[in-house]
Amino acid sequence: MVRESGDLAGRAPVARMKNEPHLVAACPAVIFGPVNEKIHHFCHEVIMRSINPTTGELIQEVAPDSSADVDTALDVATEGFEEWRQWSFGERAEQFTKLAGLLRDGVEQFAELMTREMGKPTDQARSEAEKCAWVCEYFAEHAGTFLEPQPVATEAANSRVQFEPLGPILAVMPWNFPFWQVFRFAAPTMMAGNVAVLSHAPNVPGCAEQIDELFREAGFDDGVFTHLTIDDETTAALIDDDRVRGVALTGSVSAGRAVGAAAGKAIKPCVLELGGSDPFIVLDDANLARAVEVGTYARMMNNGQSCIAAKRFIVEDGIYDDFVERFTTAVEALNVGDPAGEHTDIGPMAREDLRDELHRQVTASIDQGARCLIGGQIPQRDGFFYEPTVLVDVEPGMPAFDEETFGPAAAIVRAADAEEAIELANDSSFGLGASIWTDANRGDDLVDRLDAGAVFVNEMVKSDPRLPFGGIKESGLGRELGVAGIKEFVN
Repeated sequence: MVRESGDLAGRAPVARMKNEPHLVAACPAVIFGPVNEKIHHFCHEVIMRSINPTTGELIQEVAPDSSADVDTALDVATEGFEEWRQWSFGERAEQFTKLAGLLRDGVEQFAELMTREMGKPTDQARSEAEKCAWVCEYFAEHAGTFLEPQPVATEAANSRVQFEPLGPILAVMPWNFPFWQVFRFAAPTMMAGNVAVLSHAPNVPGCAEQIDELFREAGFDDGVFTHLTIDDETTAALIDDDRVRGVALTGSVSAGRAVGAAAGKAIKPCVLELGGSDPFIVLDDANLARAVEVGTYARMMNNGQSCIAAKRFIVEDGIYDDFVERFTTAVEALNVGDPAGEHTDIGPMAREDLRDELHRQVTASIDQGARCLIGGQIPQRDGFFYEPTVLVDVEPGMPAFDEETFGPAAAIVRAADAEEAIELANDSSFGLGASIWTDANRGDDLVDRLDAGAVFVNEMVKSDPRLPFGGIKESGLGRELGVAGIKEFVN
């Protein structure tokens, strides 16, 4: 059920942390307690609100699917799997190639939708839609090769390892890349023969509905891709449902702990991508101009709301002052405004509570000794904007160093030398990505000393369909994309 904006236009959504989609640890009795057999015990008429972050106005209200609808959808997904698993890789590839074409044809429409619902600058939203087409085409082309049976020499006449799909896989997805996160999960998982059940973030219902329509328009049968509008408790209950065979989450650490515990209790595989505090290390032999240029984008893209954004700039002492001056100048030159504007670099944060949390982290870090060179304030304007912020003299123990700062705030840390830079980079509970700027040969020698799921030398951290994506420590477990990603949900 959808209701357009009315007298509730000024009301904010329920507060949630960081890029958490909508499954939180706030209801441990639901997640860890006895799970009732029927889904209807968990379905509630909780209205979900989508707010335009540029204006603060209500876009729409959406009521969750009924218990009967959820139950039927899972039955249809189970039936759909039995058909889809029998399709050849070539037949599945035809569907995903068609889907990629629809994504490219509708780039402008999808970009406008993403911008309206979560505030992403339009040019970045266009790139997101194009990247979704790429991941569909990539796995359409390579899935069959990745999952070819592997012969193994034994005393038997014929020994081999085969890769078979598991069934319906639940995807709990966040709002910050509302198209990419879904297709990053769906393309490898479904090309492997599984079917997808999507529970998307409640503040991007239009994106969720549009993605569902794209799969239908591309000709996917009922049950092969299923979008459910469900609340937190129902999502938790689905993990325990026998019809769901695995779960993928992109979200916060607290959401990851809850999902991981629920999946473990149900003895089901899970992939958890939980964000990070990625270091961006700049050593004294780096190309400083290039490091500043890329570092500015790596921190401020998507309005600073990316798990793999450069969050801690760890700079060697000899070039520290020069880097700070150049970086601050570059951030000051960014255009902040309506994300639909063609020349806007930074739009609003996605929700008011996220902005307030970032401001708390910035303020607390300043109170503990960090210096704020620019920004650090909530501007007096409509929407959920935050001033692009540069903090210097940041040290371990400050929120800007220890926590994930999910917004347009950069923390710059001084390191005496390369050795201390590596130590500071690893002094984190997170381990998603890392970027190091130095002589290429030297950088290659330092790669294996960094605690991260992916390390980039003289480049920002990126996700790429050809490479496995995921982290270690509190950044999660399991991998998406690449050969490793397509094998996460197979027998």
